[in-house]
Amino acid sequence: MNGSRARDAGQPLLLGVRHHGPGSAKAVRAALEASRPRVVLIEGPPEADPLVPLAAAEDMRPPVALLAHAVDEPGRSAFWPLAAFSPEWVALRWALEHGVPARFIDLPAAHTLAWERDEEDGGGEDMDGGGKDGEDGGMDAGAEQDALDEDVRVDPLGVLADTAGYDDAERWWEDVVEHRGAGKGDALAPFTALEEAMTALRETYGSGGHGRDLIREAHMRLRIRDAQREFEDGVAVVCGAWHVPALRRRTGVTADRALLKGLPKVKTDVTWVPWTHRRLSRAGGYGAGIDSPGWYAHLFAAPDRPVERWLTKVAGLLRAEDRTVSPGHVIEAVRLAETLAALRGRPLPGLGEATDAVRAVMCEGSDVPLALVHDRLVVGDVLGEVPHTVPAVPLQRDLERTQRRLRLRPEAAERELDLDLREETGAERSRLLHRLRLLGIDWGRPAAARSGTGTFRETWRLRWEPELAVRSAEAGVWGTTVLAAATAKAEADAVAARGLADVTALAEHCLLAALPDALPVVMRVLADRAALDTDVAHLAQALPALVRSLRYGDVRGTGTAALAEVAAGLAERVFVGLPPACAGLDADAAEEMRGHVDAVHGALSLLGDVPAAPDGRLRARWRAVLRTLSVRDTVPGVLRGRAVRLLLDEGELAQDEAARLMGLALSPGTPPADAAAWIEGFVGGSGGGLLLVHDERLFGLVDRWLTAVPTEAFTDVLPLLRRTFSAYESGVRRTLGELVRRGPGRRDRTDTAAAGAPGFGPGVDEARADAVLPVLRLLLGPDCDEGTRGERVEVRR
Repeated sequence: MNGSRARDAGQPLLLGVRHHGPGSAKAVRAALEASRPRVVLIEGPPEADPLVPLAAAEDMRPPVALLAHAVDEPGRSAFWPLAAFSPEWVALRWALEHGVPARFIDLPAAHTLAWERDEEDGGGEDMDGGGKDGEDGGMDAGAEQDALDEDVRVDPLGVLADTAGYDDAERWWEDVVEHRGAGKGDALAPFTALEEAMTALRETYGSGGHGRDLIREAHMRLRIRDAQREFEDGVAVVCGAWHVPALRRRTGVTADRALLKGLPKVKTDVTWVPWTHRRLSRAGGYGAGIDSPGWYAHLFAAPDRPVERWLTKVAGLLRAEDRTVSPGHVIEAVRLAETLAALRGRPLPGLGEATDAVRAVMCEGSDVPLALVHDRLVVGDVLGEVPHTVPAVPLQRDLERTQRRLRLRPEAAERELDLDLREETGAERSRLLHRLRLLGIDWGRPAAARSGTGTFRETWRLRWEPELAVRSAEAGVWGTTVLAAATAKAEADAVAARGLADVTALAEHCLLAALPDALPVVMRVLADRAALDTDVAHLAQALPALVRSLRYGDVRGTGTAALAEVAAGLAERVFVGLPPACAGLDADAAEEMRGHVDAVHGALSLLGDVPAAPDGRLRARWRAVLRTLSVRDTVPGVLRGRAVRLLLDEGELAQDEAARLMGLALSPGTPPADAAAWIEGFVGGSGGGLLLVHDERLFGLVDRWLTAVPTEAFTDVLPLLRRTFSAYESGVRRTLGELVRRGPGRRDRTDTAAAGAPGFGPGVDEARADAVLPVLRLLLGPDCDEGTRGERVEVRR
């Protein structure tokens, strides 16, 4: 087959490709070397023409993407991704290396973005990036040779593969393109064959009734004519193979211009942004149409023996994960892959054969390590780079400078970052990440700290995603620096916040992000909302966030006096409104209120440790509220039990008094369901099981009540009790079971302290009590010796 149809006399050289196809990329390079055109035209947005020279920069490394966004609405955007194995990227680099002009000829992004804005639901196509229209994305291979018809949904590769008797379009493409070389004597032969196939498809399916292809192709024909007038017959065009028959067809200039007349338009900016292999995969969220970008990159880069080199890579990865893989495994896997290819009638082993060989030889039939191979190699986390001279909004420039100064390099792979806020670098990194989160740029997400729970440590999970470039452009409307933009955004969010909890969370975020200029606005809104909100639940939800903010402000050296005053006022209103709000609640509302009580108690415990907070008066007032809740009959049992437990933990309630209140709650006159709720409130949550393990009187009261529950009521209280005791740690449950198993005890005696409860001895074991003293000396230091007698008394108590 010769290449006569690909380059007839006086006609442009039309090189139809599969976007992100390594075989197409190699064929394009061979065709350009053979034909030596005077200008190279590429499917892509013409607004990117000024950015073409940047593709030759030393610090430009694919995968990258052209990003176009509306100036007045940065969130409306589109990406045109390019990998090292993309034919368009190969054509672009060839032109730059040979001093040949390179131009983009697809429909301008100004029309594409306006078109999307005018569509009611974004249309039916896949745009890589802002969210829609993969075909307008030009070099997005979301539907292989560009998206086709919305109604017919023609997949060119799928139709050709099915015609050839293949059930897998990827396998067909590998067999007829990737494994056949780039022409083998005639560099244009692959393009001639592909054009003939696409011509037959277009004759059968037309444009599928989808007018956007016709409009794009009209624009491309006009640009080709302009290039032909300037360069005569030295014009080469690299585009999706689906478009080649339409570009070859002779149409009038007037007809083409008529199709473009009256198109909507928006002001648009275009720049280069980094991209990732993961975003080139269908599973990556942007649908670039290839399942295995890492494999394609390997095929494009491997000078020879691609299967052997690939299986060697796989073996290296598995060895790095401590799996036993020897050179013998690699040799055996290569032989198996070749055997599978021969059995399946394929010219060479492909990814399917290589994967089957890896599973059988290196993974012992397991798909678990194979999933790692797919994630790390078949897809991969390769992140491209763009020069610092590419156009960008001022905020993005400020972010890049800050990243370099703080040595926080954007990476596609997720990694953990531990920060010590006592160090200046750690504090600055934390502030940057919190400011970006406030702006919606979620480069980092907070994670549970691995080394302690103090407020001076933070752990983040960092992962740079390509769409964060869009978020940066969007955030540029708030300011020219990250600090200024975060400040303006916080002030706007405070004014627009609907609930009190939203404002308190924002105040906390302002302290974490160190936004002192925004804090006065947030505090003013917070004070106004707190004064108007009468819902105790809302107030109780807001208080913990304020207290956390005070602690964060303390460790970060931020002034929080105004915040402490608001917190104190909020607490006073909670104290006044909580007892009435707890009366007459049903079970669900009581359980929800118990969570609020716990949160307020924890917040007030922390508030006493904050220098900016008021004195201990608030905590004394809170204890009085808890005492009121513990004895008021109209308060549900779960809240009364919780109040008793909190007072006991604080040392504000003697054990005898706690036992008395429990005895009243578990008396025969109390309905079993109410008694069970009281028990859940008292012994539920952290430390409740240990109370029963170490306090024989409380254990005896619960034991006697439980055995006395009538049979007809037991099934009603069982779910509640099971929920309470199942939350204990396994060791606590086991100990309680041992205490119950040891015997019934003298349950007819009311004086459990004297008689001993089931499983407990009659008195204190002094030898066991003395055994803890050496440990206490280690914990407290040598100066504690003179207090040994007091310690012994306390231990025995």
